[in-house]
Amino acid sequence: MRLLFHCCCSGCAIAPIESLISEGIEPTLFWYNPNIHPSAEYQSRLEALRTFAQNANLPLIVEGDYDLLAFMRGPGAFCDERQKRCAACYSQRLDRAASVAAELGIGAFGTSLTISPYQNLEQIRQAGEEATQARGVAFMFRDFRPLFQASQNEAREMGLYRQKYCGCIFSEAESYAQTQARNKKKEAK
Repeated sequence: MRLLFHCCCSGCAIAPIESLISEGIEPTLFWYNPNIHPSAEYQSRLEALRTFAQNANLPLIVEGDYDLLAFMRGPGAFCDERQKRCAACYSQRLDRAASVAAELGIGAFGTSLTISPYQNLEQIRQAGEEATQARGVAFMFRDFRPLFQASQNEAREMGLYRQKYCGCIFSEAESYAQTQARNKKKEAK
């Protein structure tokens, strides 16, 4: 079975891809992440995925370039509520994955987003199902969270870049604020 597999980054994609291959699934990796900010972060994640794909001898389709405006123009991008903003982001990326799968005649698509303990699996499932209805290809939903630590460890062992936040400008700001709060607690002790 062929599968277009949306990858948010190499650290999250490695173990799920290995799992899929062990089941006889033939993944084509797909990069479409206009949410990732800033451009240096976008390039670091993309280059790590390219390295992994090349080393694993897997096909990789790269959709677009760094385009923060494409993300910001998406529905819900400026929403103050994190859950709504993330749901819009999942929808934007998974709809594009489904569209490309349909264009290429690949009958199913999936995503590495479901490995992260920080992502909302129900929102990802819903976004995938909506894309399925709109594009006529199947969404292979898998809860890859049990593979999270193994995937991160493999990325580290391979020397691949591993990020410190989800990707969007809002998650970057949240990560910075959390780091600042931790530093202030340490200073107070």
